[in-house]
Amino acid sequence: MSPPRRAARDTGEGAAKGVRRVSLTWDAFRNVDIRVGRVLAVDDFPEARNPSYKLTIDFGPLGVKKSSAAIRPWYTKEDLIGRAVLAVVNFPPKQIASLRSEVLVLGAVQKDGRVILLRPDEEGELGSRVA
Repeated sequence: MSPPRRAARDTGEGAAKGVRRVSLTWDAFRNVDIRVGRVLAVDDFPEARNPSYKLTIDFGPLGVKKSSAAIRPWYTKEDLIGRAVLAVVNFPPKQIASLRSEVLVLGAVQKDGRVILLRPDEEGELGSRVA
């Protein structure tokens, strides 16, 4: 039987929203598969609950994947086309309205609610694993 998980203290935005943070082991973190991709296409997603886009992202040898991103207030379609992004690629697909989202694009949520997409500092190979 595994020992119970301890909640890590969260003093940031998560605490204000009542999000419980759980400590991860290094082995658990190694299971999160974060890869570099490039946005190929951006479509409006009016049926999403929050202002979102449908993204088509190329992950090189992993193929082209779809995702929903609730970032419409802060990014235009033109800002996103060709942009490198980081995404978790090993979550099970999630149905979001009419879209089967295959990856989770990562962003940093600011105190004012704005989302800043994460991307690599330099150009690299599509599909590269984040270590």
